Amino acid sequence: MNANSKIYIAGHRGLVGSAIKRKLESKGYSNLVYRTHSELDLTNQQEVNDFFESERPEYVFLAAAKVGGILANSTYPAEFIYDNLMIETNVINAAHKYGVEKLLFLGSSCIYPKLAPQPMKEDYLLTGDLEVTNEAYAIAKIAGIRLCKHYNQQYNTNFISVMPTNLYGQNDNFDLETSHVMPALIRKFHEAKMNNESEVVVWGTGSPRREFLHVDDMADACVYLMEKHDATSIGEFVNIGVGKDLTIRELVEMISDIVGYGGRIVYDRSKPDGTPQKLLDVTKLGDLGWKAKIALKQGIEQTYKWYIENLNR
Repeated sequence: MNANSKIYIAGHRGLVGSAIKRKLESKGYSNLVYRTHSELDLTNQQEVNDFFESERPEYVFLAAAKVGGILANSTYPAEFIYDNLMIETNVINAAHKYGVEKLLFLGSSCIYPKLAPQPMKEDYLLTGDLEVTNEAYAIAKIAGIRLCKHYNQQYNTNFISVMPTNLYGQNDNFDLETSHVMPALIRKFHEAKMNNESEVVVWGTGSPRREFLHVDDMADACVYLMEKHDATSIGEFVNIGVGKDLTIRELVEMISDIVGYGGRIVYDRSKPDGTPQKLLDVTKLGDLGWKAKIALKQGIEQTYKWYIENLNR
């Protein structure tokens, strides 16, 4: 990519897409293309083909997806598999059809088996059963990885896939019904503090272990891989993470401390924990020359500050 390359960011308003947009702009890329959902429905093949035919992007960051936490995934599995399959197949096929030079597809660490050995290596894909609470989303993301792989194989395209760990940061979804664990906890503790609530209830036992990567680090990794590597050096896909995790209980205590909440924390053991551990092996990413820079505490402090500043947006 060069400064004038035409770059399409699918999902530019989302957590990752907005971070990629900020990163590209900070590096001097000036020919960026994006559309809101009302302007372009990525689940509609005709709309996607018309967009690619008229705009002819040279590079594509496919960060658009229907995403959510355990509750959303469990409640709306049909929408999660259908919408994500449509987005991926339409964009990836159009990228081939209209001559895109390079595409980066954003997956998710939930593609790995529920009981995969830890840390999870790229080789563990499709070696066991998926976590039932987000199976629909995971299957859609696995399909996206394989779409890229087989288009490369058959058409000699240069489509790369990345598997991020749990992401957080500015522009996250803080809706308690549909958000992931990090923004949900930040909002819960902030509201409990503001309302002088005596206790905060957290789902599950607090024992699962999770890894968290700041979205600005994620964007940095994506742009780095698009600039420096292609499908032949990356292979089927590459994990993006920090290579270390902590328990949900430790995360809860860290967020409670950062927010300044002084009440009691109660764990609702009747609610699901999800996968016991999701830690990515980032050896391959390190060998490709990239490493995360933002420490977890620093990242949560930045995210909480952003949340407070944008409460009434």
